[in-house]
Amino acid sequence: MTDVTIYTDGACSGNPGPGGWAAILIMGEDAKRLTGGEPYTTNNRMELTAALEALRALDAPAQVTLHTDSAYLSNAFNQGWLDSWLENDWQTASNDDVKNKGLWKALLKQAERHKIDWVWVKGHADNELNNMADELAVAAMEQYK
Repeated sequence: MTDVTIYTDGACSGNPGPGGWAAILIMGEDAKRLTGGEPYTTNNRMELTAALEALRALDAPAQVTLHTDSAYLSNAFNQGWLDSWLENDWQTASNDDVKNKGLWKALLKQAERHKIDWVWVKGHADNELNNMADELAVAAMEQYK
């Protein structure tokens, strides 16, 4: 399996509002940047979309270290939220429907292809690649304003 390091971020102006997402994929000496956005979305949707599109961009199963500043995304995988949602037929602990279910299902499908370590990083701190992903996501969002 190829080792891949990914940094993702999402941005939204208003919540909901115009949004953008970005991912930086690093494989050895090679790096690839992906961006996109939507005219009316939420920050959480953009965070999930960034991770989803990054994983979809991988041609073959990989050993992935995915960095995100989204606690929503990292906690869902690292703290068993997704397992609970699946056991409860996509209901939260408070019996509400899980938001963004379609994106979560697509992420789970991609996660089955890869071995992924989900790493939370502090946003807007001194992590150069996380800051770069943020800048790319904001630039993508600006195209929808």
